[in-house]
Amino acid sequence: MVGRRITDVSVRRRDLRIPIPPDFEARLVGRRIENVGRRAKYILVSLDDDTVLLIHLGMSGRMAVLDEMDPSDALVPGRFTHGPDTATLSKERGTGLGAHDHVVFGLETGIRIVFNDHRRFGLMALAEAAHLDDHPLLAALGAEPLGNQFTGPYLAEALKGRKTPIKAALLNQHIVAGVGNIYACEALFRAGLSPRRSAHTVGPKRSERLAAALRSVLREAIEAGGSTLRDYAHADGNLGYFQHAFSVYDREGEPCATPGCKGAVKRIVQSNRSTFFCGFCQK
Repeated sequence: MVGRRITDVSVRRRDLRIPIPPDFEARLVGRRIENVGRRAKYILVSLDDDTVLLIHLGMSGRMAVLDEMDPSDALVPGRFTHGPDTATLSKERGTGLGAHDHVVFGLETGIRIVFNDHRRFGLMALAEAAHLDDHPLLAALGAEPLGNQFTGPYLAEALKGRKTPIKAALLNQHIVAGVGNIYACEALFRAGLSPRRSAHTVGPKRSERLAAALRSVLREAIEAGGSTLRDYAHADGNLGYFQHAFSVYDREGEPCATPGCKGAVKRIVQSNRSTFFCGFCQK
C-alpha cells in the first residue's frame, strides 16, 4: 500500500463496532499512502494530507489483498491470489466480494484491499497525525512490549497496587499494549508465574523475568507468522505457525513441556477467557 494512491473507497456496511464516519470516503479518495504502521492492536495508515486511518481488526477481522480484476467478475479460486481460501467465503454474484467484506479500498495499481469482519467487532476511524497520541482510541494505551519503554522496572511500577490476577493485568491495554490471550499464557509459563498470582505481588525481580519472557514470546511468534488456530491468516493468505510451538496454550491435559516436570497443563477461565498453565511450574 505504501506509495500508492487510493482511487476509490466502498463502504458496504457502516455499523461496525463504532460507526464509520460519514465523510470517510471523501477524505480518503485521492490521498497517497505514506506509511503503514501499528500502535497496540491498531493498524495506522498515514496519508499525504496528515490524516491517519485507524483500523482495528476486532476478534476475527482481517485485511486481504485482491489482485486486479474486473469488478463484474465472480470471485473464483485462483483470482483471490492474496488472502484466505475463496472456497470458505460466501460470494456475492457480480462483485467478487463476500457478505462480510465491509470496506473495500481501490489503489491506483488496480489492487483492492478488503476488510472482512464476520462479527463486526472491528472498526475504522480517522485522526489527525499531529494529535494522534491524544486520540481517544490511543491516548490511554500502555507501553509497547517490544519498545524501549517496556522494561522490568516499568512493568513493576505499572503492577504496583493492582489486586487483579497477573494474567488479567497483561491483557489490560493500559498496562501493556497489544498483548493477547495466547501470548500472555505463554509468557507467564516461561516466567514461571501463576496466572492466578495477584499482580501487586509480582515485584521487581519477577517483573524483569516476565518482561523478558513476554518479549521473547512475541518475537518468536512474529518470526513464525503468528498463530493460526481457526480463522487467522496473513493478508497474503499464508497461515501462522507459532501454534506448533505452544508450551501451554490449548494444551489442556497434556504433559508439561518443562523437562522433569510431571504435571499436566490445566485450563481455567479468567475474565471469560481461557487460561492455560502448569500448576507445578508456575507459582
